Amino acid sequence: MLDRYIQLIKKGELIAFPTETVYGLGADAWNPSAVQKVFTQKGRPSDNPLIVHVASTSMVHEFTDDVSEDAQKLIQKFWPGPLTLIFKKKSEVLDLVTAGLDTVAIRWPSHPLSQELIANTGALVAPSANSSGKPSPTKPQHVREDFGEDFPVIDAGETAIGLESTVLDVSKEPYLIYRPGAVTIQEIEDTIGKKIHRNKGNQSEETPKSPGTKYSHYSPDAKVKWLNKEGQLNNPDILYLLHSHNANKKSNNIIEYDGDFKKFARELYDRFRQADYEGYKAIAIERFTQSQDHPLIPALENRIRKAIS
Repeated sequence: MLDRYIQLIKKGELIAFPTETVYGLGADAWNPSAVQKVFTQKGRPSDNPLIVHVASTSMVHEFTDDVSEDAQKLIQKFWPGPLTLIFKKKSEVLDLVTAGLDTVAIRWPSHPLSQELIANTGALVAPSANSSGKPSPTKPQHVREDFGEDFPVIDAGETAIGLESTVLDVSKEPYLIYRPGAVTIQEIEDTIGKKIHRNKGNQSEETPKSPGTKYSHYSPDAKVKWLNKEGQLNNPDILYLLHSHNANKKSNNIIEYDGDFKKFARELYDRFRQADYEGYKAIAIERFTQSQDHPLIPALENRIRKAIS
């Protein structure tokens, strides 16, 4: 099934492939012309580093000699899975991959097709397979919408999580979370017994260590905004996304998740795209409250805030 895609990667071409988070735009991490095609295809700024995707611990050591005891604990606990770790890089790692930084971001995805692909191609860079700034793709048709019907996509249907991986910098202490995801700060702290800090960086950072921190991301054409607490659900030009509030009425433009945050996360980017297909002018999303406790809420809030910004 994967032979065609393996050969395309080995020839220096790009493909889209499924991970458990979103679809990735894969290219040979050691081929500079292939990596450059990723930036060109996405319209991605060159100072936005890429995440290297691996399928074994031996591949990790191709990119770094700096796997600490804490990092080993995290690898053992969460890999394969939706956690990206930032390490000090080896000198031979392409500057194009790391945006010239002395660190490299690495992840081992858990989707069986991604593992089989990478095992046969070697390590891949794989940002989300969408035009830069747009909602990440969680379905094959999202990739084709951005890159064309003929773009090579390994079709595995909808992704399981729907939000990008947690990004944790373990290259120096204190360790920093650059992007929240399905692996939570609490889970990381429990695993290594150390306090994890949240990165306070903003869009003025010269070269961010992680994707998703400097530039506007995840944005549909429709304006994304928070729904006011007493907001009415009666504007036909708005797509309403509710996670706990009961609308008490049926309408095509009111989507209710009734506390199912996994489903909400899995469908968020698809709803963003739906709003554009169906011509809505805005997307109003119910605010989260401090009383709500679900591991995906910080990641959901992060992506929504990015879309609003």
